Amino acid sequence: MKADFTTDRRVLLLCALAVPVGIMAALVAKLLLWLIALCTNLAFFQRLSTEPVALTGHHFGWWVVAVPALGGLVIGLMARFGSEKIRGHGIPEALEAILLGRSLIDPKVAVLKPVSSAISIGTGGPFGAEGPIIMTGGACGSLFGQLFHLTSAERKTLLVAGAAAGMAAIFATPVAAVLLAVELLLFEWKPRSFIPVAVAAIIADVLRVPLLGAGPLFPVPPHAMLAPTTLLIALLVGVCIGLASSLLTAVVYACEDGFAKLPVHWMWWPALGGLLVGLGGLIDPRVLGVGYETIHALMRGELLGVAALGLVIAKGLVWSIALGSGTSGGVLAPLLMLGGGVGALLGGVTGVGDAGLWAVVGMAAMMGGTMRAPLTGMVFLLELTHDLNALPALLVGTVAALCVTVLALRRSILTEKLARRGQHITREYSIDVFALKRVGEVMDRTPPLVAADTTVAELAEQLAQPDSPLARRQATLITRDGKLAGIITRGDLIRAQQRDDDGTMTVDQAGTTEPVTVFPDDTLDHALVRMLQRGIGRLPVVSREDGQTIVGYLGRAEILAARLHAQDDERRREKGPLLSRPTAPKDTMS
Repeated sequence: MKADFTTDRRVLLLCALAVPVGIMAALVAKLLLWLIALCTNLAFFQRLSTEPVALTGHHFGWWVVAVPALGGLVIGLMARFGSEKIRGHGIPEALEAILLGRSLIDPKVAVLKPVSSAISIGTGGPFGAEGPIIMTGGACGSLFGQLFHLTSAERKTLLVAGAAAGMAAIFATPVAAVLLAVELLLFEWKPRSFIPVAVAAIIADVLRVPLLGAGPLFPVPPHAMLAPTTLLIALLVGVCIGLASSLLTAVVYACEDGFAKLPVHWMWWPALGGLLVGLGGLIDPRVLGVGYETIHALMRGELLGVAALGLVIAKGLVWSIALGSGTSGGVLAPLLMLGGGVGALLGGVTGVGDAGLWAVVGMAAMMGGTMRAPLTGMVFLLELTHDLNALPALLVGTVAALCVTVLALRRSILTEKLARRGQHITREYSIDVFALKRVGEVMDRTPPLVAADTTVAELAEQLAQPDSPLARRQATLITRDGKLAGIITRGDLIRAQQRDDDGTMTVDQAGTTEPVTVFPDDTLDHALVRMLQRGIGRLPVVSREDGQTIVGYLGRAEILAARLHAQDDERRREKGPLLSRPTAPKDTMS
């Protein structure tokens, strides 16, 4: 019997392993926030404390310029003499480990990444903690998986489970964390990976309560049921956010290109970037650090007009410069602040509804459009606020922003970094045509046949005739009493002719008498695996009832034709209206 999924009982093993991965990720999340608070207190207040503290509302004078520069200097040294992989915001590095590194992460990264991120954010870096925790949680999952006898695909599942668990622990958003894993990290939608990732995220979310407190992280008063006109404003916000997101991505990589042109080693870039961050903080302290209090103020509708505009410009420039310098920190919290600022600004211009609602819509749209993860952006804001009535507006704004960004930019802010390293990835998930198509749909139903008592010389004579149906095939099926007896390839024929001194050798003697076969209801993927395992390029197709009655022939041409047909379905346009459709042929092979 053919199953809908390929998942087997090993998913239970992965679920069991995902439990300690979720526990480790939650503990690492607690440690990271503890380190950020410690670094912030030491750097700005010169006190030994791990109590979270906001930088807004304080005036540090020129010290606020020096602190980010000193933090950048430390990070540059850590990257130069520790591990270069701590540079950046974490998600591209996790993608690289999954796609190119067989889901193996250096243990040094698991230690240095949270430390460097804590130093960066604690000394005023305009970043969030989610990117580092995704990378660090993923490192914990990868290292834990290396202790067991697992495949590369199973290690990938544990790596992503750790990343999702870390995000769930930081933000109390387990559903959004799982969606982030699906939309950004897994590169598949399979129960064998989805279920363990969900287990780890749930475990981390449960542990968050005793470790960090219960959610939601940014509670807001629930909005009333939204009117249709409100959704039109959400559409406008989403389109504008999509344009802003495209501009922001361009600015980030323009800054990165600018640092690359400097006549100094990249080790010094974070310090130079930190100096500019400090100057920005001197003008507006809201651009420093994670800025959760500013994000919450936007959600409550407390920042409008000129204040929102100034925040967007200052935060956008400072964050782009810092990220372009190659320091360590996440992108999610800055995207929330920027999206919220643009949304609040547009809400004030339209004068419709609550400015806090448009800030929330802008946050979801900025996250979903910039990261190309619309479901994650929508559900993430829903879990952050617990405002269920805002869900339709979140959906409209996020989808609109995604539409703009995918048309305006070839790659997202995450995959652009990989592309600059020569690593292109495809973000559109679809079922492989080889896994969807059956052998019976593409096989040649008039296979090349020859009787078992035919001599090698007679077969060679038939192949030499250009109008012979056997001439276009690289192999011929051997039959005896109407049943499959073997297969003979052109290579077999040439070798047999060299040994056939008297001309009496038959094809049955020259060919393979126990050929590898497939059934009409097998998938092309199954047939391809059999070909690759045996090093052959064609297969007899036989009836499942007796395993000997020949019903077709499958070669490379038939398999490639399936791919061609799928591309034709994507590209061929038919003139409408199509009032009737051809009836699918009746399945006679079930």
